[in-house]
Amino acid sequence: MQTGFAFLEAGSVRSKNTTNILIKNFLDVFIGAVAYWLVGYAFAFGPESNGFIGHNYFALADLPADKYSHWFFHFVFAATAATIVSGAMAERTEFKAYLVYSVFLTGELCVPNSHSLGMDENGWLYAGLEYKLGNETLTVTYQDFAGSGVVHVVGGAVALVGAAVVGPRIGKFVNGVPVVISGHTVPAAIASKGDGDTVALAIVNTILGGAAGAITAMIIKRLGFAEKYWSLLFTINGGLTGMVALCAGCNAVHPYAAFAIGIIAGMAYVAWSTVMLRVRIDDPLDAVAVHLGGGIWGVLSVPHLQQGIWNLLPSDEHSFRLFGWNLLGVTVIMLWSIALAFILFITLRVAKQLRVSEEIE
Repeated sequence: MQTGFAFLEAGSVRSKNTTNILIKNFLDVFIGAVAYWLVGYAFAFGPESNGFIGHNYFALADLPADKYSHWFFHFVFAATAATIVSGAMAERTEFKAYLVYSVFLTGELCVPNSHSLGMDENGWLYAGLEYKLGNETLTVTYQDFAGSGVVHVVGGAVALVGAAVVGPRIGKFVNGVPVVISGHTVPAAIASKGDGDTVALAIVNTILGGAAGAITAMIIKRLGFAEKYWSLLFTINGGLTGMVALCAGCNAVHPYAAFAIGIIAGMAYVAWSTVMLRVRIDDPLDAVAVHLGGGIWGVLSVPHLQQGIWNLLPSDEHSFRLFGWNLLGVTVIMLWSIALAFILFITLRVAKQLRVSEEIE
């Protein structure tokens, strides 16, 4: 994932900023590894828990040998959340500010979400609620197999706040009108892209969701109301949004449902990208549209489209209860992430450590 992000981000920024964006991609791995080793994994998955945050396994002390692969799997997700933010704030953010929020994201901010919500059995939302439906006792629980919410919505929400607080790049908006600042080599960006049966289904669904998202975004751009052309970058980002949306349910939906999720994800990407420009928030990589837009849709899509459930009518009580629980989960993720990100970035801005000078930019 980090190699893919490196190609995507290096291809989307101007050549003078290539080294800067690449060192951030490297440090997302290196800083993230240390922060997640020291405190991140303990907060996210420590079995001694209050339902919100864990508090053992610090520096992996006393970690059972069969948990090391589990640490690695979730470390790369935590590092991904930080990388999403670096793309949205590219080309004008002070390097010291990047170091602060990278540690904050991988070591502190996203891990309570991981623990409380979709990835740890001791978390309150993961545990769910039991209720009676006829003679059956059913459970509603938060469904997010591979992190549409706890990875992509977290990263996208923090990216939204960061891009808004740091402000647009010089020359991005002229008299309120957005100006295209092209990356120096967009084609480089194209290089970014349980059990055996579950893994195979997840791969097939992710491919189909990405394909549907890419084709949908490409067609909308070609038939759009503004500039109408075949856009490589729109196609790539549409595909990424489809894959982000499938993270939540790639293990639980039929391939035709994955294709439908991807189509709507492509539409969601275009809608979020348009709104970001309308409100004059500069996001060089469309990270908010891809990850926040795709992540929200992915989490909300699973309850109605998972295998065995294809009933969108209110009479399907269980699927609507599942939908409500996932809606609660993604709302909590967004509120938590936005609140802490706002405190962090406002503090850096007041301390004049968030943005480089105009001359350096």
